Amino acid sequence: MIIYLLKPSKRAETALLFVLLLLIICSFFRVDYAGAGIIDTSKDSWAVISGYGQSFPGWGQTTQRVETIDLIFRHNHMIFDNIGSGWYQGFHSILLELPISFVVSPDESAMVGLNFLASYTFTADKEWRPYLFGGGGPVYSFANIPGMGAVWNGNYQFGIGLEYDMEKEHNLLLEVRYHHISNAGAKEPNDPLNSCKVLIGITF
Repeated sequence: MIIYLLKPSKRAETALLFVLLLLIICSFFRVDYAGAGIIDTSKDSWAVISGYGQSFPGWGQTTQRVETIDLIFRHNHMIFDNIGSGWYQGFHSILLELPISFVVSPDESAMVGLNFLASYTFTADKEWRPYLFGGGGPVYSFANIPGMGAVWNGNYQFGIGLEYDMEKEHNLLLEVRYHHISNAGAKEPNDPLNSCKVLIGITF
């Protein structure tokens, strides 16, 4: 029942993609705001994130259970700092990611991609900082997965994370993501992969 309620419709997918694209475009072109830093890279950071992902047959039009071990290299570029006040005080940033997904079932191969994500981090608590993010990008699949009719695909995703300040040079990251891969009907068959990913990482 839960999986049925979460089944993404084409209209919902289109609306989500539009909103995420609008957020990313606004991030690049809006410069006159509190702490705007489109060109300033002094507060940028890097991260390495890894974890486990699995698609669920019956979630949307997903037919295959695909398991992956994920390795993600991320660049976090802050756009607007010191937004809001109180519990929703935070900063807005753009995340550029290079994800490598090592497929362990039903094939043993890999998928690589490039993600452009918009993110908002809540900074009211200096030690534990939750954040939200979403976006997407292209994915190239080397894996032989039944139902995937193309090697070039697209993905969109959104999730929540928690950054823990270890009071050293590195911070700990914990994330949960919803992740969708399909070729948008460019080739048949086009059985999408709707997955959940649980990840842990460290910042530099």
